[in-house]
Order: sequence, then structure tokens, then C-alpha cells
Amino acid sequence: MGRFSSMFNGLTESFSMKKTKRSGRCSGREAAETMAKEAKKNDSLLCSSGTVHVDGSNNLASVFSKKGQKGVNQDCCIVWEEFGCQEDMIFCGIFDGHGSWGHYVAKTVRKSMPPSLLCNWQETLSQDIDVETEKTQHRFNIWKHSFLKTCAAIDLELKQNRKIDSFFSGTTALSIVRQGELIVIANVGDSRAVLATTSDEGTLIPVQLTLDFKPNLPQEAERIMECQGRVFCLEDEPGVHRVWMPNEESPGLAMSRAFGDYCIKDYGLISVPDITHRNITSTDHFVVLATDGVWDVISNQEAVDIVSSTAERAKSAKRLVEYAMHAWKRKKRGIAMDDISAICLFFHSSLSLHHVNQIATLK
Repeated sequence: MGRFSSMFNGLTESFSMKKTKRSGRCSGREAAETMAKEAKKNDSLLCSSGTVHVDGSNNLASVFSKKGQKGVNQDCCIVWEEFGCQEDMIFCGIFDGHGSWGHYVAKTVRKSMPPSLLCNWQETLSQDIDVETEKTQHRFNIWKHSFLKTCAAIDLELKQNRKIDSFFSGTTALSIVRQGELIVIANVGDSRAVLATTSDEGTLIPVQLTLDFKPNLPQEAERIMECQGRVFCLEDEPGVHRVWMPNEESPGLAMSRAFGDYCIKDYGLISVPDITHRNITSTDHFVVLATDGVWDVISNQEAVDIVSSTAERAKSAKRLVEYAMHAWKRKKRGIAMDDISAICLFFHSSLSLHHVNQIATLK
């Protein structure tokens, strides 16, 4: 599990397994929030464009976000190296707000998710008595339970937050936790995670780790219609499926899962994350987390090629976003450019990726 700082020991010892009556907050949440503040002071937590790399760690995260042409940038990101004071853990999250209060909702969820997840993870660990499940599956089960609990609590907190009007506004949330060689991915919305791995032929190929939760996905559309919601495209937006209330031309959400958006929560929109995992091997090199502003104009393979060919890994997210900006102007003329954001999380030293690129060049 890595080393425990005295602060993490304090968090561990503070658990009484109780919730505050008003919010359902984890009893160690304040300690986890204090950890986040300390991590930010120590430059191991980043909430803006930049790079996170702790000495001695193989992880390197490159982050970049660019405002589109629709007003304030409603995308935001977070990377927390040595998540929860654990040397073998890192948390990455990318959030895409929408609606007039979307940027506030996205930043609120970004602030809440890491400490809430850390708190629920520690609480789940303290209650764990499973000694029979295989190690990787066991670890994943703990994270899955923690993510489900966290997302439910965050959506409830958001609904009760009187400072933010999230009735017609919300955010997506795509998160990854790396613990040793295990990565756990939790997705709410239509952002996407793509892994770059080496094929049997020695070339770098993409593996999509998440589903884009659009309203026209069969299982999503079925749930929405069962709840009396509607799914259809506007005449001037063929192919863009949106979620609508039963008797109103509102709100027209282009995703089927999100935090907030309480106007449509009774009609099929949910904030339940889809949670998956993967064991990282020496053939897995990096993962790209990006909002739909990237994936609307860049393919998975293009993203992998752009990132892998960037000379300085610290600049990889910026280069990917800039490529997406140029592609948007070329492919979507006359349409206001969306906010575009990306996190590139590298798993190993730059030498391993350089070796793959050499093989690809030789071929």
C-alpha cells in the first residue's frame, strides 16, 4: 500500500464509521480535504494547465485546457500525485460543465471528488474482511464501491448546495486512479479515456477504456424512455441526440449521465459512474483523458500518434489540444468551438515509449 504519512494515519484512526446527519459526509472528509491542501502546497496537486511529476515516480501527467468560443471555459481538471499520501497512487479527473452555472458545477465536483473518494476508500478498507478474492479483483471491488458511494454523495451535496443553481446546469466527470499496476476508471458523461499500448506487431495502438454516454446508446435510451424522458435530434443538428423532458423542449442534454441537471433527473438522466479496471503492463505507455471537444474532431489513433510523437512529454496535452483546435476549425466551420481539455498520464520512463517509436519508424 506504500508509505503512510502521519496525516494519513490520522485519517485512518479518525474513522468512527458514522455519517453527519445533514450531508452524509464521510467522517474523515475534513482530514482528506486537509491532505489536498497540503498536496497543493507541495506541488503534487494540480488544478490548472501544467505538469505533475514527483521525484522517484514513474508517473508524469501533462494537463492543458483551452477555452472555446461559447463563453467562459467550463472544462476543468485535477491531478493528485501520491494520492492520499500513498507513493504508488495518483488521481486524475477531467470535468466538462454545461448550462449557465456549468463552470461552477464542474469546479465544485472537481474539489469534492478526490477527498470524498479518498475518504470512502479508507472507510471501505477499514470495513473489509474479504480474504478469498484474487488481489487485483479485490482492490478493484474496493475502488468500485468507493466510487459508487462517492458519486452518489456528490450528487446529493450538489442538490443541497444553495450557492449553486444546478437545476438546469451540470457537469460530466471522468476519473482515473492508479494504484501500483492497477488503474480504475470511473466515467459519468461523454468524456473519454484512451490507452496507448504496443501491439503484437510493435506499433502503438489505442484502446478505448470508456463509453461515451450519449442518449442514443441503446441501454441509455431505454432507461430514459422508461422514465418518460425523450431522446431526439433537432432539425439543424442531425446526428446530435439530446435528452428532453416529457412535455417541454428542455433541457436538450447531449449526454445521458451527469452530475446536477436536476430538471431531468426524474426522466432518465443519472450520475452513476461506469467503473472498469485494467492491469498496466510494460506494453501500456500512457492514457489520455479528454473532453468531447477533443474527440469530436480527433480519432483515438490520431490522439495516440500526436501524444507519442511529442518530443517533450510535459507538452503532450497542449499539443493534443492545439491539434484539436485546428481540426475543429477545419472540420466544423461555422460552429462555435467547444472548450477543449486533456490530461496525458504516462506510466513509465520516456525510454520505453522512445523504443516503440523507433520500431514504428523502422517499419
